[in-house]
Amino acid sequence: MAHEYRATIRWTADGSDFAENRYSRGHVWIFDGGIEVPASASPSVVPLPLSREDAVDPEEAFVAAVSSCHMLTFLSIAAKKRYTIDRYEDRAVGVMTKNDKGKLFVSKVTLDPIIEFSGEKIPTSDQLAELHHLSHQECFIANSVLTEVEVAGIPNH
Repeated sequence: MAHEYRATIRWTADGSDFAENRYSRGHVWIFDGGIEVPASASPSVVPLPLSREDAVDPEEAFVAAVSSCHMLTFLSIAAKKRYTIDRYEDRAVGVMTKNDKGKLFVSKVTLDPIIEFSGEKIPTSDQLAELHHLSHQECFIANSVLTEVEVAGIPNH
C-alpha cells in the first residue's frame, strides 16, 4: 500500500541582489486543503534580515514532524489499550551536529512529553515506557530517518 504526500514550496525574488547572496530566504509551504505556512532558513544559519524569525525553518519542521508522528502513534496505541488521555504536550528539542564527513545534520531529537491520563486505567512507569517504545517502533517518521530519537526519562528504544 503506497501513500503519497505533497507539499508545494514557493519562493520568489524580492528585488534584492540575488547574485550577491543578499536575498530573503523567506518562502511559503503550501499543503493540501490550502493551508500556507510561512517558512525561512533558520536565523542561526542565515542571519536576519535575510531570514525570518517569525517563520518555520526546515530544522524546526523536522523536529515537529518527529514529535507529531510519535504523539499520533502514541495516542493510537494508548486508545487501543483502553487508556484515556486528556492532554499531550511535547516540548521536543533537536540538536544539530556534524557527521563524520563534517556536514551538519540533525543528529538527535529529544521528545519530552507531558501526558495527562484520566479514568481508572493509568499506566505505570513501565507501561508508559512500553507505550513510548511501541510508538517509536511504529512512527512513520522515526522509521524514515537516521536521527537518534529519544524520549526524556525513558530508556532508549
